Amino acid sequence: MPGPIRALSWNVNGLRAAHRKGFLEWFGAANPDILCLQETKATPEQLPAAVRNVEGYHSYFSTCERKGYSGVGLYSKTEPEQVRFGFGIEEFDREGRVVIADYPDFTLFNIYYPNGQSSTERLDYKMSFYDSFLEFVEQTRSNGRSIVVCGDLNTAHRAIDLARPGPNEKVSGFLPIEREWMDKFISHGYVDTFREYNQEPGNYTYWDQMTRARDRNVGWRIDYFFVSEDLTSRLKGAYIFPDVLGSDHCPVGIDIA
Repeated sequence: MPGPIRALSWNVNGLRAAHRKGFLEWFGAANPDILCLQETKATPEQLPAAVRNVEGYHSYFSTCERKGYSGVGLYSKTEPEQVRFGFGIEEFDREGRVVIADYPDFTLFNIYYPNGQSSTERLDYKMSFYDSFLEFVEQTRSNGRSIVVCGDLNTAHRAIDLARPGPNEKVSGFLPIEREWMDKFISHGYVDTFREYNQEPGNYTYWDQMTRARDRNVGWRIDYFFVSEDLTSRLKGAYIFPDVLGSDHCPVGIDIA
């Protein structure tokens, strides 16, 4: 795919619901080269035709066996050389959390990482997913591939990445074990693109809807773009779009030359 490339990622909290709130109008105005979605909560057959097949884009969807849960989607102006779904591990792949697309210059991972808040078992599942992902992405990179990773990681990395770090130190999403895993991931040579450009607090991508937290910007930065270190010289910008409504998350994006 020739540069420059704009890639966007958004946890839409239900693609059918987002569609009713103006998703296609936003998509058309944003005009990204690549759009990655998480938490689509629908099979392709359940989506309106206009959402399933957006003019000018190739589209791919991975869905969960459980109805109305999880799911990821990829829209790409350029047809990828190859598209894969999952890591080849049944306990993870059945939840429809992963789309992997090979482009000439990089391999893209679009992932909706598990949430660990509901139980100890789900936290264990999340950490196992994290480890399996890291093993898989490292194997991909060992084959000489540059890497782009995006999606909802369901973890705020540092205190600067959420409005109220103190009260959340024992809450999944900001537990030491989760944050340590992110340290480990980055130590393998992956770059948090947004922090390459912005070191300021108050930049969040998720706000709790029940407490109207968005109105007060009491949020979490849990949606990311990472690139392998070899791509940093081609990185031309990284963004959060907090004014885009329609979900409890907002889109994030990068530009690559």
